[in-house]
Amino acid sequence: MSISKYRATLSRFQSSIALFVLCLALSILSDKFLTVDNGWNVLRQISVNVCISVGMTLVVLTAGIDLSVGSVLALSGAVAAGLLKNGIELPGNDLFIGFTLLGTIVAGLLTGGFLGFFNGAVITKFKVPPFVATLAMLTIARGLTMLWTKGYPISSLGPSFGYIGTGWFLGIPVLVWIAAVIIAVALVITNKTSLGRYIYAIGGNENASRLSGINIGKVKVIVYTISGVLAALGGIMVTSRLDSAQPNAGISYELDAIAAVVIGGTSLSGGRGTIMGTVLGAVIIGVLNNGLVLLDVSPFWQQVVKGFVILLAVIIDKANSKAE
Repeated sequence: MSISKYRATLSRFQSSIALFVLCLALSILSDKFLTVDNGWNVLRQISVNVCISVGMTLVVLTAGIDLSVGSVLALSGAVAAGLLKNGIELPGNDLFIGFTLLGTIVAGLLTGGFLGFFNGAVITKFKVPPFVATLAMLTIARGLTMLWTKGYPISSLGPSFGYIGTGWFLGIPVLVWIAAVIIAVALVITNKTSLGRYIYAIGGNENASRLSGINIGKVKVIVYTISGVLAALGGIMVTSRLDSAQPNAGISYELDAIAAVVIGGTSLSGGRGTIMGTVLGAVIIGVLNNGLVLLDVSPFWQQVVKGFVILLAVIIDKANSKAE
């Protein structure tokens, strides 16, 4: 095997190798790691990040970035929780609007979708760099969350809503089922639709894509809207699991999502990456988080370790790009 082929093979399986080594090390260091209960716990924990990371992958494939997903998650979860528990009161008209479980879920998803659409519109219409636009939305959505909740958690949301985050279906947690459906839909979009081909084309060469007749603005708006909807879905999942919408929910979630995307082999330059690679990256991040907790590592050191992991993944990505 030539050096170039060996390097390509290693690059293709580097995430799988990293996961295997990580699991092997944690199984040696902690007797609690390789247990059924811990396995389900890891899967439940990564389900939220998988949903957010899938949306982030579509964004990064277009050579963009979405730093607002954590704040969008918090606001969407808070909106859903607030509408479910309190509804909407219009004292002036002596009117009260109550919301069913389905209604609150739809409202939460629409909230995330609107914020994502706003991100896409600002980026495409006003030519604002994705980093700046989504950083601004991070602050806006966090502020709106505080205004909506008045700084207090919205709790006691009922067993029906709680079933989303804590229930089981056919012996598998509902959260895992939700993540699996999102993965399947994303695989169809990226591999079987024209939208998927456009996403890869834009990330590979935006100017060539424009000359080919692809509506760059429309595709980017769709991608950021999808990212917002999936962040909102993550917010509903987190809120349901905790039975509470926390005003500070979702802090640093964007970092875990970006880490999963990069570790999974998606290039930050766009045009290269896969959904399954991101899923594998999310599993690595989830296992790493779980392992650090089992080993009783300080939360502060956990942040340091994850930061170095992200940095290492980006360095490897750059090295692979140069090798190609």
